[in-house]
Amino acid sequence: MAKRQALGRGLSALLENSASTSAPAPVEKGSIGNVAGSIAMLQINQIVANPFQPRTKFDEEALQELAQSIGELGIIQPITVRRVAANKYELISGERRFRASQMADLEEIPAYVRTANDQEMLEMALVENIQRENLDAIEIAISYKRLIDECDLTQEAMSDRVGKNRATVSNYLRLLKLPAEIQIAIIEKQLTMGHARSLITVDNPQRQKEIFNKVVKDGLSVRQTEEMVRGGSTATVAKSKSDNSLSFELQKVRADLRLKYGRQVDLRTKADGSGKIEISFSSGTDLNELLEALDL
Repeated sequence: MAKRQALGRGLSALLENSASTSAPAPVEKGSIGNVAGSIAMLQINQIVANPFQPRTKFDEEALQELAQSIGELGIIQPITVRRVAANKYELISGERRFRASQMADLEEIPAYVRTANDQEMLEMALVENIQRENLDAIEIAISYKRLIDECDLTQEAMSDRVGKNRATVSNYLRLLKLPAEIQIAIIEKQLTMGHARSLITVDNPQRQKEIFNKVVKDGLSVRQTEEMVRGGSTATVAKSKSDNSLSFELQKVRADLRLKYGRQVDLRTKADGSGKIEISFSSGTDLNELLEALDL
C-alpha cells in the first residue's frame, strides 16, 4: 500500500529550491533506488549520520514509540540527505526518523536528495531542527548561536531564517550567559523560561546561583523570583507567593509568552477557568512591533 508523503511548512520552505516543486508522488515499498517525483527510496545502510547534528540527546522511549509507528504506518515525511559518493549519502535532517527506522529494522527509507556544501548543510540542519523539533530552550539557544557564528549570519538575518522576532532570538541567546548549573536546570525543566529571564538580569553569577538555589529549594514562582532579583524583602516575596494563584503550567505559559514577544506579559485566571492575558508596550513604535509579531 502506498505511503502518504506529507511535507511540513517549515521544511517545505527549506526545500523550495529543490529540482521539483510539485508535490511528490507516493513512494511504493520496494522501489529501492527509484525516484518518485523528488523522492528516492534509499537503503538505510547507504546513509551515514550528520556530523553537524545540533541535537545531542534523543529520548529512547520516544524513539521506540516512533519506531513502532514507523513499523506499522511507514515513513510519512521523508528525511533529507546529500550525496557524498556513489551509493553513499549523508543525513541533513530527520535524524529521529532515521534512527527510529533503524530500530524498526527497515531496509529502506524515502529521502529528498540535496546538493549542499558543509555550511549550507549546517544551516539547513539547524533551521529544520529549530522549526520542527521539540528542542529545549538551551538547545535552541545553542542552535541560534551556531547559526550566527558558524554560518556568519547577523541576528537580523538569522531571525528571518527561523521566523522569529529579534527580541525572542536575543532572549534565547542570553540564556547561554547563565551559569552551567542553571542551564542544566532549564534543560531538565526544573526552571521555567520566566525564572531564567529574571536571573539573566542579575549581573553577579554568584548572586544568580544564590537566587537559583532558593527558587529550586522553596519552589518559588516567577513573580517571587522577580521580587528577589529586584532585592525585595522576605516579607515581600512571601506576599507575592500568597498573591500568585497561577499553577506551574500557567506560569510556564506566561513565561513562554514573555520570551516569544520579548516584553512583559501578565496572565490572570478566575475560579471558573476564565481569565485574560495582558501584553505591555512602551511606545507607539513598540506597539507597532508587537502588532507585527502578532501578525495583526
